[in-house]
Amino acid sequence: MNVVITGASRGIGYELAKIFVTAERNHVVAVARSERKLKKLTEESSGTIANTSSLDILGFDLVNDDYQKVFIPFITEKLGTVDILINNAGFLVAKDFDQLTDEDFDRMFNTNVKSVFKLTQALLPFFSGQAHIVNISSMGGVQGSAKFKGLSLYSASKGALNILTECLAEELKEKNISVNALALGAVQTEMLSEAFPGYRAPLQPDEMAKFIMDFAVDGNRFFNGKILPASLSTP
Repeated sequence: MNVVITGASRGIGYELAKIFVTAERNHVVAVARSERKLKKLTEESSGTIANTSSLDILGFDLVNDDYQKVFIPFITEKLGTVDILINNAGFLVAKDFDQLTDEDFDRMFNTNVKSVFKLTQALLPFFSGQAHIVNISSMGGVQGSAKFKGLSLYSASKGALNILTECLAEELKEKNISVNALALGAVQTEMLSEAFPGYRAPLQPDEMAKFIMDFAVDGNRFFNGKILPASLSTP
C-alpha cells in the first residue's frame, strides 16, 4: 500500500511509519516540519524495512509550504497514488482560557484542522480506488466526553476536525474514498507530557500505532464518516 503519514517526526506518527514498513509491500512517505528528526526515523528503520517496502521522508510545513511546487511532485515521484492518508500532525497549547492568545488559536486550528483541509484537497487527484483517510482526533473533541482545564482550544480544534471528517466522508464517497477519525485517549507521547506533567498514560505510542495501522488498512471495510473512540483513559 502507498501510505502518507503526517506528524511523523515523533510520537505516534513516528511509530506508525516504523511499523508500516516492517510489513511487506508498504511504501511510506513520512512528513513533518523537522527533516532532522525524520532522518533519525530513517536511521532507526533502516534494519527493519521489509524487502518489498520503502520509506521516504519529506520535511514540509503543512500550513505554510507550497503544495504544488514541493509536496505534489514528491508524491508523484515516490508513490504515484495514495491508498492511505493518516492525518496525524497535531499541536497543543495547555493554557487557562484567559491566557490564550490569537497566536495560540491560529496555530492550533491551522495545525489541527487547516492542514488536514489543505493536504486532503491537494491529494484528491492521487487517491486510489478504496482509499482511506484516517484523521487522528482526540476524545477532548467528542461531545459529552470529559473535558480538562487548559485544553479549550485544543479540544475545540479536534471537535472541528471531527465534523470535517463527517463532511468529507459524505463528499468523497462517490470517489470511493472513505474518511474516518480515531478519537484517542491518553497515550504517553511528548505532547501528553507537556499538557499533563507527571501523568502516566496506560498506552505507549507504539501500541497505539499498531492499532491505528490495522484500522487504516481494514477499517474502511466497516466504517465511513465515523468518529471512533480509541481510549482507555481520558486521561
